[in-house]
Amino acid sequence: MNVSLEQWRALISVVDSGGYEKAAEVLQKSQSSVTYAVQKLQSQLGVQAFEVKGRKAALTPTGEFLYRRARALVDEAEATERAAKKLSAGWEAEIGLAVDVAFPVWLLLECLQRFGVESPHTRIELIESVLGGSSEALLKGQAQMAITGILPPGFLGEKLMPVRFIAAAHPGHPLQTLGRPLTIEDLRAHRQLVVRESDTRRATRARLEAAQRWTLTHMTTSIGAASRGYGYGWYPEYRIRDEIAAGTLKPLPLREGGELIAQLYLVFADRDAAGRGTQRLAAIIREQAAAVCAKEGGGT
Repeated sequence: MNVSLEQWRALISVVDSGGYEKAAEVLQKSQSSVTYAVQKLQSQLGVQAFEVKGRKAALTPTGEFLYRRARALVDEAEATERAAKKLSAGWEAEIGLAVDVAFPVWLLLECLQRFGVESPHTRIELIESVLGGSSEALLKGQAQMAITGILPPGFLGEKLMPVRFIAAAHPGHPLQTLGRPLTIEDLRAHRQLVVRESDTRRATRARLEAAQRWTLTHMTTSIGAASRGYGYGWYPEYRIRDEIAAGTLKPLPLREGGELIAQLYLVFADRDAAGRGTQRLAAIIREQAAAVCAKEGGGT
Protein backbone atom coordinates (compact mmCIF):
# COMPACT_ATOMS: atom_id res chain seq x y z
CA MET A 1 0.00 0.00 0.00
CA ASN A 2 1.17 3.54 -0.76
CA VAL A 3 -0.65 4.96 2.27
CA SER A 4 0.35 3.73 5.73
CA LEU A 5 -1.97 3.00 8.64
CA GLU A 6 -0.36 5.89 10.51
CA GLN A 7 -1.49 8.27 7.77
CA TRP A 8 -5.03 6.90 7.93
CA ARG A 9 -4.96 7.27 11.72
CA ALA A 10 -3.86 10.87 11.31
CA LEU A 11 -6.76 11.61 8.96
CA ILE A 12 -9.26 9.98 11.33
CA SER A 13 -7.89 11.84 14.34
CA VAL A 14 -8.05 15.22 12.57
CA VAL A 15 -11.72 14.63 11.77
CA ASP A 16 -12.65 13.22 15.20
CA SER A 17 -10.71 15.87 17.13
CA GLY A 18 -11.84 18.80 15.00
CA GLY A 19 -8.40 19.97 13.92
CA TYR A 20 -4.69 19.30 13.59
CA GLU A 21 -3.69 20.70 16.98
CA LYS A 22 -6.05 18.48 18.99
CA ALA A 23 -5.29 15.51 16.74
CA ALA A 24 -1.61 15.92 17.53
CA GLU A 25 -2.38 15.80 21.25
CA VAL A 26 -4.44 12.64 20.85
CA LEU A 27 -1.79 10.93 18.74
CA GLN A 28 1.01 12.28 20.93
CA LYS A 29 2.82 13.65 17.90
CA SER A 30 3.86 17.10 16.76
CA GLN A 31 1.29 19.11 14.85
CA SER A 32 3.65 19.41 11.89
CA SER A 33 4.00 15.60 11.62
CA VAL A 34 0.22 15.14 11.64
CA THR A 35 -0.23 17.86 9.02
CA TYR A 36 2.48 16.30 6.86
CA ALA A 37 0.91 12.82 7.15
CA VAL A 38 -2.48 14.07 5.94
CA GLN A 39 -0.99 16.22 3.18
CA LYS A 40 1.13 13.31 1.96
CA LEU A 41 -1.94 11.04 1.97
CA GLN A 42 -3.81 13.49 -0.24
CA SER A 43 -0.83 13.86 -2.56
CA GLN A 44 -0.33 10.09 -2.88
CA LEU A 45 -3.98 9.51 -3.73
CA GLY A 46 -4.39 12.65 -5.82
CA VAL A 47 -7.43 13.84 -3.88
CA GLN A 48 -8.50 16.73 -1.69
CA ALA A 49 -9.91 15.52 1.63
CA PHE A 50 -10.53 18.94 3.20
CA GLU A 51 -11.83 22.31 2.09
CA VAL A 52 -11.86 25.58 4.00
CA LYS A 53 -15.29 26.82 5.09
CA GLY A 54 -15.06 30.06 7.01
CA ARG A 55 -12.32 29.56 9.56
CA LYS A 56 -12.60 25.79 9.69
CA ALA A 57 -11.55 22.94 7.44
CA ALA A 58 -14.40 20.62 6.48
CA LEU A 59 -14.40 17.27 4.71
CA THR A 60 -15.10 17.24 1.01
CA PRO A 61 -17.42 14.50 -0.32
CA THR A 62 -14.24 12.59 -1.24
CA GLY A 63 -12.89 13.20 2.26
CA GLU A 64 -16.08 11.82 3.81
CA PHE A 65 -15.69 8.67 1.71
CA LEU A 66 -12.05 8.30 2.71
CA TYR A 67 -12.89 8.86 6.38
CA ARG A 68 -15.51 6.09 6.39
CA ARG A 69 -13.22 3.62 4.64
CA ALA A 70 -10.23 4.62 6.78
CA ARG A 71 -12.24 4.06 9.95
CA ALA A 72 -13.18 0.53 8.84
CA LEU A 73 -9.58 -0.19 7.76
CA VAL A 74 -8.00 0.97 11.02
CA ASP A 75 -10.64 -0.74 13.18
CA GLU A 76 -10.02 -4.02 11.37
CA ALA A 77 -6.25 -3.67 11.71
CA GLU A 78 -6.50 -2.95 15.43
CA ALA A 79 -8.90 -5.87 15.91
CA THR A 80 -6.42 -8.15 14.13
CA GLU A 81 -3.59 -6.98 16.39
CA ARG A 82 -5.68 -7.57 19.51
CA ALA A 83 -6.68 -11.02 18.31
CA ALA A 84 -3.08 -11.96 17.59
CA LYS A 85 -1.96 -10.86 21.06
CA LYS A 86 -4.76 -12.84 22.73
CA LEU A 87 -4.09 -15.97 20.72
CA SER A 88 -0.36 -15.81 21.40
CA ALA A 89 -1.01 -15.40 25.12
CA GLY A 90 -3.39 -18.37 25.29
CA TRP A 91 -5.67 -18.02 28.32
CA GLU A 92 -6.63 -14.34 28.79
CA ALA A 93 -5.60 -12.42 31.90
CA GLU A 94 -8.92 -10.51 31.86
CA ILE A 95 -12.32 -10.99 30.22
CA GLY A 96 -14.87 -8.23 29.77
CA LEU A 97 -18.45 -9.50 30.09
CA ALA A 98 -21.51 -7.29 29.60
CA VAL A 99 -24.73 -8.75 31.01
CA ASP A 100 -28.26 -7.39 30.80
CA VAL A 101 -29.93 -7.16 34.21
CA ALA A 102 -32.73 -9.37 32.90
CA PHE A 103 -30.35 -12.34 33.08
CA PRO A 104 -30.80 -14.13 36.42
CA VAL A 105 -28.20 -12.86 38.88
CA TRP A 106 -27.92 -16.17 40.73
CA LEU A 107 -27.31 -17.97 37.42
CA LEU A 108 -24.64 -15.46 36.41
CA LEU A 109 -22.83 -15.87 39.72
CA GLU A 110 -22.93 -19.66 39.42
CA CYS A 111 -21.36 -19.38 35.95
CA LEU A 112 -18.63 -17.04 37.19
CA GLN A 113 -17.90 -19.26 40.19
CA ARG A 114 -17.61 -22.36 38.01
CA PHE A 115 -15.28 -20.50 35.65
CA GLY A 116 -13.31 -19.14 38.60
CA VAL A 117 -12.59 -22.64 39.85
CA GLU A 118 -11.20 -23.60 36.43
CA SER A 119 -9.29 -20.36 35.88
CA PRO A 120 -8.71 -18.60 39.21
CA HIS A 121 -6.16 -16.17 37.78
CA THR A 122 -8.41 -14.77 35.04
CA ARG A 123 -9.99 -11.48 36.10
CA ILE A 124 -13.60 -10.81 35.15
CA GLU A 125 -14.65 -7.25 34.31
CA LEU A 126 -18.44 -7.42 34.66
CA ILE A 127 -20.59 -4.70 33.10
CA GLU A 128 -24.19 -4.92 34.32
CA SER A 129 -26.36 -3.17 31.77
CA VAL A 130 -29.94 -2.30 30.86
CA LEU A 131 -31.43 -2.70 27.37
CA GLY A 132 -28.88 -1.40 24.84
CA GLY A 133 -26.05 -1.10 27.35
CA SER A 134 -24.56 -4.52 26.55
CA SER A 135 -24.58 -3.69 22.84
CA GLU A 136 -22.77 -0.44 23.53
CA ALA A 137 -20.12 -2.29 25.55
CA LEU A 138 -19.47 -4.56 22.55
CA LEU A 139 -19.34 -1.69 20.09
CA LYS A 140 -16.91 0.26 22.28
CA GLY A 141 -14.63 -2.73 22.80
CA GLN A 142 -15.31 -2.81 26.55
CA ALA A 143 -16.46 -6.44 26.50
CA GLN A 144 -15.37 -9.58 24.67
CA MET A 145 -18.80 -11.10 25.15
CA ALA A 146 -22.30 -9.99 26.08
CA ILE A 147 -25.64 -11.36 27.21
CA THR A 148 -28.20 -9.04 25.72
CA GLY A 149 -31.77 -8.84 24.54
CA ILE A 150 -30.85 -6.42 21.74
CA LEU A 151 -28.51 -7.51 18.97
CA PRO A 152 -26.29 -4.59 17.92
CA PRO A 153 -25.94 -3.84 14.19
CA GLY A 154 -23.30 -5.97 12.54
CA PHE A 155 -23.31 -8.70 15.19
CA LEU A 156 -24.80 -12.18 15.22
CA GLY A 157 -25.91 -13.84 18.44
CA GLU A 158 -27.00 -17.27 19.55
CA LYS A 159 -30.21 -17.75 21.49
CA LEU A 160 -29.43 -18.28 25.15
CA MET A 161 -32.71 -18.25 27.08
CA PRO A 162 -36.08 -16.51 27.27
CA VAL A 163 -37.01 -14.41 30.30
CA ARG A 164 -40.62 -13.79 31.31
CA PHE A 165 -41.54 -10.22 32.35
CA ILE A 166 -44.64 -9.53 34.45
CA ALA A 167 -46.46 -6.24 35.00
CA ALA A 168 -46.88 -5.88 38.77
CA ALA A 169 -47.84 -3.43 41.51
CA HIS A 170 -48.63 -3.49 45.23
CA PRO A 171 -51.94 -5.26 46.03
CA GLY A 172 -53.28 -1.96 47.42
CA HIS A 173 -52.39 0.08 44.32
CA PRO A 174 -55.41 1.77 42.67
CA LEU A 175 -54.91 -0.27 39.51
CA GLN A 176 -55.50 -3.46 41.52
CA THR A 177 -58.88 -2.25 42.78
CA LEU A 178 -60.63 -1.50 39.47
CA GLY A 179 -62.11 -4.99 39.34
CA ARG A 180 -61.65 -5.47 35.58
CA PRO A 181 -58.95 -6.17 32.99
CA LEU A 182 -56.71 -3.13 32.65
CA THR A 183 -56.09 -1.19 29.45
CA ILE A 184 -53.21 0.95 28.25
CA GLU A 185 -55.28 4.01 29.13
CA ASP A 186 -55.57 2.78 32.72
CA LEU A 187 -51.80 2.40 32.96
CA ARG A 188 -51.12 5.84 31.50
CA ALA A 189 -53.10 7.44 34.31
CA HIS A 190 -50.69 6.14 36.96
CA ARG A 191 -46.96 6.33 37.71
CA GLN A 192 -44.75 3.96 35.77
CA LEU A 193 -41.45 2.79 37.26
CA VAL A 194 -38.72 2.44 34.64
CA VAL A 195 -35.13 1.24 34.94
CA ARG A 196 -32.81 3.63 33.11
CA GLU A 197 -31.18 2.32 29.95
CA SER A 198 -27.43 2.13 30.45
CA ASP A 199 -26.67 2.82 26.77
CA THR A 200 -25.58 6.48 26.66
CA ARG A 201 -27.54 6.95 23.43
CA ARG A 202 -30.85 5.95 25.12
CA ALA A 203 -31.89 4.59 21.71
CA THR A 204 -34.53 2.06 22.84
CA ARG A 205 -38.07 3.42 22.67
CA ALA A 206 -40.23 3.17 25.77
CA ARG A 207 -42.97 0.53 25.72
CA LEU A 208 -45.47 2.88 27.31
CA GLU A 209 -45.47 6.68 27.44
CA ALA A 210 -47.04 7.26 30.85
CA ALA A 211 -47.67 10.85 32.00
CA GLN A 212 -46.12 10.06 35.37
CA ARG A 213 -42.79 8.27 35.44
CA TRP A 214 -39.91 7.57 37.78
CA THR A 215 -36.73 6.55 35.94
CA LEU A 216 -34.44 4.66 38.30
CA THR A 217 -30.91 3.37 37.91
CA HIS A 218 -31.30 -0.02 39.57
CA MET A 219 -34.00 -2.67 39.21
CA THR A 220 -33.82 -3.37 42.96
CA THR A 221 -34.84 0.25 43.62
CA SER A 222 -37.70 0.00 41.13
CA ILE A 223 -38.98 -3.22 42.72
CA GLY A 224 -38.73 -1.60 46.16
CA ALA A 225 -40.77 1.38 44.99
CA ALA A 226 -43.44 -0.86 43.45
CA SER A 227 -43.57 -2.97 46.64
CA ARG A 228 -44.39 0.19 48.59
CA GLY A 229 -47.24 1.16 46.28
CA TYR A 230 -45.44 4.04 44.56
CA GLY A 231 -46.07 2.80 41.02
CA TYR A 232 -46.05 -0.19 38.69
CA GLY A 233 -43.53 -1.75 36.31
CA TRP A 234 -42.60 -4.79 34.26
CA TYR A 235 -40.12 -7.08 36.00
CA PRO A 236 -38.47 -10.43 35.29
CA GLU A 237 -40.72 -12.99 36.96
CA TYR A 238 -37.82 -14.60 38.82
CA ARG A 239 -36.84 -11.21 40.33
CA ILE A 240 -40.20 -10.68 42.07
CA ARG A 241 -41.11 -14.22 43.19
CA ASP A 242 -40.30 -13.40 46.82
CA GLU A 243 -42.32 -10.17 46.73
CA ILE A 244 -45.31 -11.96 45.22
CA ALA A 245 -45.05 -14.73 47.83
CA ALA A 246 -44.78 -12.11 50.61
CA GLY A 247 -47.82 -10.23 49.30
CA THR A 248 -46.02 -6.96 48.59
CA LEU A 249 -46.43 -7.32 44.83
CA LYS A 250 -49.20 -8.75 42.70
CA PRO A 251 -49.41 -9.22 38.91
CA LEU A 252 -51.61 -6.60 37.25
CA PRO A 253 -54.70 -8.00 35.47
CA LEU A 254 -53.93 -6.47 32.07
CA ARG A 255 -56.26 -7.19 29.19
CA GLU A 256 -53.15 -7.77 27.08
CA GLY A 257 -49.41 -7.44 27.58
CA GLY A 258 -49.38 -8.47 31.22
CA GLU A 259 -46.68 -11.02 30.46
CA LEU A 260 -43.90 -10.41 27.95
CA ILE A 261 -41.15 -12.77 26.83
CA ALA A 262 -37.69 -11.33 26.19
CA GLN A 263 -35.17 -13.45 24.31
CA LEU A 264 -31.62 -13.15 25.57
CA TYR A 265 -28.67 -13.78 23.25
CA LEU A 266 -25.02 -14.63 23.76
CA VAL A 267 -22.92 -12.39 21.53
CA PHE A 268 -19.16 -12.31 20.90
CA ALA A 269 -17.36 -9.07 20.06
CA ASP A 270 -15.23 -11.13 17.67
CA ARG A 271 -15.78 -14.87 17.83
CA ASP A 272 -12.74 -15.70 15.69
CA ALA A 273 -10.50 -13.69 18.01
CA ALA A 274 -12.03 -14.96 21.26
CA GLY A 275 -9.39 -16.48 23.52
CA ARG A 276 -9.57 -19.81 25.30
CA GLY A 277 -10.91 -18.21 28.47
CA THR A 278 -13.72 -16.38 26.67
CA GLN A 279 -14.67 -19.53 24.78
CA ARG A 280 -14.71 -21.56 28.00
CA LEU A 281 -16.80 -18.99 29.87
CA ALA A 282 -19.25 -18.97 26.96
CA ALA A 283 -19.53 -22.75 27.10
CA ILE A 284 -20.26 -22.63 30.83
CA ILE A 285 -22.95 -19.97 30.35
CA ARG A 286 -24.58 -22.05 27.60
CA GLU A 287 -24.58 -25.20 29.72
CA GLN A 288 -25.94 -23.51 32.85
CA ALA A 289 -28.64 -21.62 30.93
CA ALA A 290 -29.71 -24.77 29.09
CA ALA A 291 -30.02 -26.64 32.38
CA VAL A 292 -32.26 -23.92 33.83
CA CYS A 293 -34.45 -23.87 30.70
CA ALA A 294 -34.83 -27.64 30.82
CA LYS A 295 -35.73 -27.54 34.50
CA GLU A 296 -38.23 -24.68 34.27
CA GLY A 297 -39.79 -25.59 30.95
CA GLY A 298 -38.10 -23.12 28.63
CA GLY A 299 -37.02 -20.08 30.61
CA THR A 300 -37.28 -18.07 33.82
